[in-house]
Amino acid sequence: MSAESTVLYDAPGPRARTRNRLTAILFIAVLAAIAIYVIAVLAANEQFTGEKWSPFVTWSTWTGYILPGLWRTLAAAAVSIVLSLILGALLGIGRLSDHLWVRAVSGVFVEVFRAIPVLILMVFTWFLFAIYGIFPSSMLAFAAVVTGLTLYNGSVMAEILRSGINSLPKGQTEASMALGLRKSQMMRIVLLPQAITAMMPALISQMVVALKDSALGYIIGYSEVVRSGLLSASRYGNYIPALIVVAIIMILINFGLSNLATYVERRLRQGRRASEPVDPEKTEQAASENLL
Repeated sequence: MSAESTVLYDAPGPRARTRNRLTAILFIAVLAAIAIYVIAVLAANEQFTGEKWSPFVTWSTWTGYILPGLWRTLAAAAVSIVLSLILGALLGIGRLSDHLWVRAVSGVFVEVFRAIPVLILMVFTWFLFAIYGIFPSSMLAFAAVVTGLTLYNGSVMAEILRSGINSLPKGQTEASMALGLRKSQMMRIVLLPQAITAMMPALISQMVVALKDSALGYIIGYSEVVRSGLLSASRYGNYIPALIVVAIIMILINFGLSNLATYVERRLRQGRRASEPVDPEKTEQAASENLL
């Protein structure tokens, strides 16, 4: 190991490696003991009997409860994620504007709605839409859920994009200005694509948050997948199995979204490397080294 690498990271010695292994084994043992205890308690209360799980092998349970709730969850999450990305991009760029009033308005908007809990935003917008009749009653809960998720997650995404743009090398901005690009062109062509690529994991994490927070809509009567699972459980009397099924569905969706983010990030980085200009001097030097 070189002297430079030891400054960044000190390799653990034999005692440290042994201690780390023992800590990991102890932690896994504690988790296994907790899991065994929980499973034993559930089994003692007859939560794993065939009668509790039989409703989920009938198609009527899925078509009547789970699938409609899943569709409403995905619809609210998809619409709010798209709107959050648009709002976050506008606010993030606005916070970097050369105009003081644009920075002030964007900053106040971000700080206010980022500090308010999502549930309060949903309840407030639900009452607001209901009092003024902005949406029909059939769309009231959906509109309130989407609005609350958009305001909160859009504010958070604005800060993510702003920090991503600020983390880029200053040479990017200087080179864009030297080429005569306007501020809007520089943001659209140079800075924003690089910031999105760099902050893609954080953006996807916030999308997962938006997907999970859609479950809060049950407070205002939005029948998403969690509420639909509870409705089916109230009919069949199998609350624990119903919640386990709903949890598995949410885990699979979030896992798929995370894998999609990893794939998109990898493709974006590959595209950036492929579009980089080839340095003739480096190519000639590499060819000479291969010949030697």
